[in-house]
Amino acid sequence: MPLAFLAVSSLTAWAGSVTLNMTGLQSDEPIDNYFNGGLGGLGSGPGPNYGIVFSSNSLALISVLDGGGGNFQDNPSGGPIAYFLSGAADTLDEAGGFTTGFSFYYSSAGTGSVTVWSGLDGTGTELASVPLTAQFDADCAPGSSTTFCTWSPVGVAFAGTAESVNFGGVANEVGFDEITIGSSTAGGGPVVPEPSSLLLLGTGLVGLAGALRRKLAR
Repeated sequence: MPLAFLAVSSLTAWAGSVTLNMTGLQSDEPIDNYFNGGLGGLGSGPGPNYGIVFSSNSLALISVLDGGGGNFQDNPSGGPIAYFLSGAADTLDEAGGFTTGFSFYYSSAGTGSVTVWSGLDGTGTELASVPLTAQFDADCAPGSSTTFCTWSPVGVAFAGTAESVNFGGVANEVGFDEITIGSSTAGGGPVVPEPSSLLLLGTGLVGLAGALRRKLAR
């Protein structure tokens, strides 16, 4: 049904919330150090400095309707989403830590889970876990040119301080949007500002489609 960890600069736990969207990154670009005031894997940026880094298998994806290769539409941010093509999960690290809650929107062709951990790289104590269900195409209009049209908000509150999150599922079958740190309500933080000069749609995408329309990346 398929749809570089770098040094962290923040050393203070989040007080409040922030919502990450992927605007400013190219399609199939590793997110990498973009939200740590650095660059994405294809050189986009520098992005905003939130002390947040993503594992090297964490990618941005632009919808085919906007000139990219993503098999999705109607996501809350209206821009690129986050997904992964390899491994069982991708990881967000925030070495300074964050509290209160974590939330996001997702679209998935299979089951999975998102887990909040007290240590970096998905280590330490599990603080919370959010199950993911298959719900990717219920809202697609008849004749839609994309398959991933349903986006569900989920979130969880937790006690303690978290330093990482694992986004788990089947590679190329689950996408994430409006990733919100410090709140159990998706989109509950101020949206990360991106200058229009960073809206890069330039590079072509690896054609991953084949005949299976349920892949998130085509």
